[in-house]
Amino acid sequence: MKMTFRWYGKDDPVTLENIRQIPGVEGVVTAVYDVPPGAVWPMDSIRNLKADIGKHGLSMEVIESVPVHEDIKLGRGRCAEYIENYKENIRRLASVGVKCICYNFMPVFDWTRSRLNQPLADGSNALVYYKKDVEQMDPKKARLPGWDTSYAPEEISGLISAYQKLGAEGLWKNLEHFILEIMPVAKECDVYMGIHPDDPPWPVFGLPRIITDEKNIDRLLGIYDDPHHGLTLCSGSLGCARKNDIVRMVRKYSAMNRICFAHVRNVKILEDGSFEESSHLSRDGSLDIYEILKAYHDTGFDGYVRPDHGRMIWGEQGKPGYGLFDRALGAAYINGIWEALEKENKDGNSKENRF
Repeated sequence: MKMTFRWYGKDDPVTLENIRQIPGVEGVVTAVYDVPPGAVWPMDSIRNLKADIGKHGLSMEVIESVPVHEDIKLGRGRCAEYIENYKENIRRLASVGVKCICYNFMPVFDWTRSRLNQPLADGSNALVYYKKDVEQMDPKKARLPGWDTSYAPEEISGLISAYQKLGAEGLWKNLEHFILEIMPVAKECDVYMGIHPDDPPWPVFGLPRIITDEKNIDRLLGIYDDPHHGLTLCSGSLGCARKNDIVRMVRKYSAMNRICFAHVRNVKILEDGSFEESSHLSRDGSLDIYEILKAYHDTGFDGYVRPDHGRMIWGEQGKPGYGLFDRALGAAYINGIWEALEKENKDGNSKENRF
């Protein structure tokens, strides 16, 4: 397991100096953030990013993410051009030592929450998804982290209509085309492409979402049978749906060598299916983080992991879900469990190191 930490570049309130002080963190997960989706990333930007990270004794082996342009997802307009640009980005990132790229195929909106700073009983603030709130949200007016804010309201309306017309099977068709196009390049460059599941894993605002459960992940992985075509398995994204058995899914896909990146976080599922993000500690949420990590360990997982969204604690102000303190506690918690598993299983499974 290689512990990493998400960093949003020089404008991130969490600095590289902060990150290097978290015990066990080896690398930074980041991206070039000033290039629009679909464009080729300048080599100078990539090299400078890696150099800044390296000066702090950290590696840049994981990129999260290289955004997939809406024309690719919809199979329209400049789709072919944007796919070629995507291939070039894979090549350029591989040339500086990137081993893993996280991406998603969520229409229009990335992860969706209804409140960004909901007070919890312990005095912390967290991201939450309350179904009643979402039902009343106007996606043309809302602006949340992870969403592309460059769209005008009329553009969002048009995109939503286009995806509703496309439907789930149309989205599957375009995802398959994208994967079959990029994966030979990724395989040649020895870059592992880890698709992130939909968050939450159900339709939002009438938009189709397809990376949602075990059945659909099986379908996804069957498109291209190679370990370079794999998963960014996010326990919190898939785990906010009761139907998803995260421990089972980790055991299954890790044993298949199809998980290249692990996002580890906890969520508390409420009676109506809404959820609140919690601390990483198992007892604070609905997921058993110990059993999830044990499943990774038992199957010889040697890929990248990062603590995912954290609460805002101790009065911290910052990017919602991405403060320093709670994510650092999450990294320490994950590392503690992993060390215990290592010491309990000194003769653990051997597995060729991919990275």
